[in-house]
Amino acid sequence: MAKQEIQDAVKAGIPLFIGYFPAAAAFGILSKTTGVTLMESFLFSAVVFAGASQFIALNLLATGMGPLGIILTTLLVNFRHFLMSAYLATRIKKTIKKYYLFLAFGVTDEVFSVLSFKKGPLSKGFVFALQMSAYSGWVSGTLCGYLLGEFIPPILSQSMGVALYALLLAILMPEIKASFLCLFLALSSGLLNWLLIYLDFLPKGWSIIVCILIIATAGAFLTLGSQRSENHG
Repeated sequence: MAKQEIQDAVKAGIPLFIGYFPAAAAFGILSKTTGVTLMESFLFSAVVFAGASQFIALNLLATGMGPLGIILTTLLVNFRHFLMSAYLATRIKKTIKKYYLFLAFGVTDEVFSVLSFKKGPLSKGFVFALQMSAYSGWVSGTLCGYLLGEFIPPILSQSMGVALYALLLAILMPEIKASFLCLFLALSSGLLNWLLIYLDFLPKGWSIIVCILIIATAGAFLTLGSQRSENHG
């Protein structure tokens, strides 16, 4: 049974590996252009393992933002993982609760999606095998991208920064199509960030932190108000 679960997890993880590898390669190429060493790039993916946050961190490093600001920004960007992990904790077999720390490390948007659709309690073998499929794709893609950056023209390697926007849009577009509120919040966030950068009264990189806090708070109140209106209606 355990062997079959691992095989099923590997099959489910193949699309994750295929999807993660090119995005991670783009990160590896971009990290080289920002002056990050091969070891630092590897540790970025091996220890952090958070796609969008890694791209954002590189951008913030390039702007000269300090460690505290980068850590706070990535914490806010990844705060959704607390909610994902809390849900998955209700699906995990009691016998593997001692592995919570390791399981939480491997939770990503795509891994969460696969696990949430799997019926029944989640076993250690299935969860770890699925997460390793995604993790190996991200780490190996980062290394390959960094090494590939040695041979491609600088103008092409520097353009890899667009991968961040493509990654975020891929996550955001389904929500925007389903909800006008999400579209409004996304546009408001962009306008607010532009305004803060234009006014230039915040330390470098901190505009994104302010945007996250303000727009997330506004989104919570607007969503709550919308739900109350539907209930009264």
